[in-house]
Amino acid sequence: MNALLTRVAVAPGGHRGKWLVLLAWLVLAVALGPLAGKVGEVEDTGANAFLPRGAESAQVNTELEKFRTDTVMPAVVVYTGEGADAKAASDRAAFAEFAAEGERIPPAVPSRDGEALMTVVPLSTEDADITARIDELREIAGANAPPGVEVAVGGPAGALTDQVAVFATLDSTLMIATALVVAVLLLITYRSPVLWLFPLLSVGLAAVLTQAGTYLLARYADLPVNPQSSGILMVLVFGVGTDYALLLIARYREELHRHEDRHEAMRLALRRSGPAVLASAGTIAAGLVCLSLADLDSSRSIGLVGAVGVLCGFLAMVTVLPALLVITGRWVFWPFVPAYGTPARKARTVWSRIGAAVARRPRWSWMMSVAVTGVLALSAAGISMGLQQSELFQDKPESVLAQERISAHYPSGASDPARIVTRAAAVTEVRAAASGVDGVARVEDGERTPDGELATLSVVLKDVPDSEAAKGTVDDLRAAVHGVDGGDALVGGTTAQTLDTQRASDRDLRTVIPVVLAVVLLVLVWLLRALIGPLLLLGTVVLSFFAALGASNLLFEHVLGHAGVDWSIPLLGFVFLVALGIDYNIFLMHRVREETGRLGHSRGVLEGLTSTGGVITSAGVVLAATFAVFAGLPLVTMAQMGVLVGVGVLLDTFLVRTVLVPALALDLGRWFWWPGRLFRDLAREPGATRAWPSPPGDAAATPDGTASTPGGTASTPDGRAVRP
Repeated sequence: MNALLTRVAVAPGGHRGKWLVLLAWLVLAVALGPLAGKVGEVEDTGANAFLPRGAESAQVNTELEKFRTDTVMPAVVVYTGEGADAKAASDRAAFAEFAAEGERIPPAVPSRDGEALMTVVPLSTEDADITARIDELREIAGANAPPGVEVAVGGPAGALTDQVAVFATLDSTLMIATALVVAVLLLITYRSPVLWLFPLLSVGLAAVLTQAGTYLLARYADLPVNPQSSGILMVLVFGVGTDYALLLIARYREELHRHEDRHEAMRLALRRSGPAVLASAGTIAAGLVCLSLADLDSSRSIGLVGAVGVLCGFLAMVTVLPALLVITGRWVFWPFVPAYGTPARKARTVWSRIGAAVARRPRWSWMMSVAVTGVLALSAAGISMGLQQSELFQDKPESVLAQERISAHYPSGASDPARIVTRAAAVTEVRAAASGVDGVARVEDGERTPDGELATLSVVLKDVPDSEAAKGTVDDLRAAVHGVDGGDALVGGTTAQTLDTQRASDRDLRTVIPVVLAVVLLVLVWLLRALIGPLLLLGTVVLSFFAALGASNLLFEHVLGHAGVDWSIPLLGFVFLVALGIDYNIFLMHRVREETGRLGHSRGVLEGLTSTGGVITSAGVVLAATFAVFAGLPLVTMAQMGVLVGVGVLLDTFLVRTVLVPALALDLGRWFWWPGRLFRDLAREPGATRAWPSPPGDAAATPDGTASTPGGTASTPDGRAVRP
């Protein structure tokens, strides 16, 4: 693997290779650019895009394709207030031209309390733009309404229109917002008018490759893509790609102080940071691929699409970014140009002071860190799981208002009944079984397939379609109709879909999480050549996840006013935070392992923290800020994902990686590296089993965290310190 990284490093670092690499990327960008804009063409926006594989509600959607009525999606217009009957009557005539072929507009249905009217407008799903039809309906319904009359258009077609409106500008909004956030943070980080452009340009090329690759894989290899996963994809590419750029540039700057030839400096920077970047990209990609084991198609899509983005980001950061930096030379760092032969950094930094403070009392430091994260994690115990349809938007769209008015004046399930598909020969028995279920308001006959084999029934529930009571009714309904011999009845609809999604989320948590933990552990063992250290690192990231979940829940409840947490958030949040959280531990501990082999354990830990503190903090802030872009989106699920990942990354950056991990490593001493070769090598050193501080005569660190050895230090030709 190191040989492979060396060959990768030589190309952008070579005198001619850098131009070939840049030319190859420019050719790729020109060739694949047109494909990058076609991701929307392969997005799955069908009825089963966000449902579990093989779920009964998904089977119903598939069976409904055999019915003529599957081409009809109802819009429901609700009128309330005095004079609503006259308005509904005049609108009914205007709505006639919107009805699907062969359908008619039924008379308005009054509520039992006489305070509302409801008109159903059957729209054709074969219309190229059903959302435009809803917009026209809303314009007609809202025009010339008498004073006191309120009109709202909802139903399945209205809900679909409002969801499409959320995702319609999602990709472009996220792309622009994320790029602006990253650009500002890079300017602050580098304080250079030029340097910030190169990571952003490299990430932009990675985004083009990612989108083109996603389109091709979706078109020809059945890669599942939906609007949610394609939106998250760009944020992930920008966040992860910028992290790798920060790490590489920081190491390149160090090597420029030691080497006059910038090509040699880049070659060594890639060789020494490459394994950490590779392990990071491999861990994140492998963790996301584990989501392919999930039953929920939306989770599978996010996992597989995200893995494509991470790998493309990694490829760009180890090829085109080094080529750009080597081509431009040292001046790109202006006004802080790294001069050959000068110190890479000041001896005393905030990170050396933090390291010295942690090293003075390592056990107290990690125990206090665990206590803080543990208290935050306790807040996760009171999470209210699940969101109703009316709670999925931060600002209620018109379809949600329509549903609330329907629920107030009609049986709550009137606008969105459950659907039963059954054998036509048994439809009478199935209807009778369904009618006898507690919680069913009424059962209405539907349509039959052209061959007469299958029939549908509409079941109006007494309760709000996505309420817990309605879910219980669906369970009872399924039990009743499944018992009809020869019926082969299936129950679907919105309530059934919500129920199936909830249960699939529970199954996915039990299935995916152990696999993710095993994969991450294997990567850490490979990188650190140890067992105890990787187990502790994995434990710190899991603890950090629960702390982030608890802290986020407090924000959801008391700041953002969310009614609960979406069922998909715990699993997706866990995979993202474990994969991304371990990212920074990989950056830190890879450098610690390198320095430990050179300076000894205690000094190696402090030198690793001092060397990587600034770059990892910058990377964490950038990644958290990119995911925080989600918090401003109107869809609660996306906002919750952004808040959870952002809070978790900040916890990892400022507490777990800065205090908890170094304190554990210092307290354990050489046992952190058990049973690897480094553990055995440290055993042969004087005082090797001791933690901080080392006894007189052994390698130690000064109070400010800078390395010192008895009798001074020596240097290799490249300027790296060694024991005398």
